[in-house]
Amino acid sequence: QVQLVESGGGLVQPGGSLRLSCVVSGNIFGFSFLAWYRQAPGNTRELVAKIRYDDSTDYADSVKDRFTISRDGAKNTVYLQMNRLTPEDAAVYYCKLALMGRHYWGRGTQVTVSS
Repeated sequence: QVQLVESGGGLVQPGGSLRLSCVVSGNIFGFSFLAWYRQAPGNTRELVAKIRYDDSTDYADSVKDRFTISRDGAKNTVYLQMNRLTPEDAAVYYCKLALMGRHYWGRGTQVTVSS
């Protein structure tokens, strides 16, 4: 059974950095992509960054040059390094896995950006 567990969220000041982690348990052989989404109160869930099986990546325009997605295949973990955070980045961040035509989600980790 596939499960995703995010961690690394918290409170950070504007301009600061955080690194999110998502550990995926279960057999993910043949996965299509792993991705980070976020959802702020009153907003729809939006794609932040995606990394495919071939390690190609995509980013939302709002986070390009500030966020970096990466993965460690040996640890079945995907990371999101977030730099130069702004209050607009505050949200619950979710990890998503696309595998064999199905999508799996974690429960999310809260990121708060405030002075």
